[in-house]
Amino acid sequence: MGALAMQTLLFDTASSLQSFVRVFVWIFVLLIFVYVLLSWFQLPYSRTFSTVQEFLDDVVTPYLRVFRGRIPTLGPIDLSPIVAVVVLLVAAELVNFLIGKLL
Repeated sequence: MGALAMQTLLFDTASSLQSFVRVFVWIFVLLIFVYVLLSWFQLPYSRTFSTVQEFLDDVVTPYLRVFRGRIPTLGPIDLSPIVAVVVLLVAAELVNFLIGKLL
């Protein structure tokens, strides 16, 4: 395999990894947003809503738990999801920067 082919392969790998990180983070941010929205409204019970709520609890709550209790609330408003999203976005940019530098 030639040097140009190897360089192209590494560039494609780095680009693919960066795209994966970007998409994964934005999907997780969307899940956090939906989790917060659903926590604001009391919807009538339905099996579908219950399943969605359980999924969001299983996926989002462990990550938000890292920030809850450490971030002060603003009255009844919990700021931990906002801080969690900002940390997630900054971490994704840092990871993408490192991927670009290493590969």
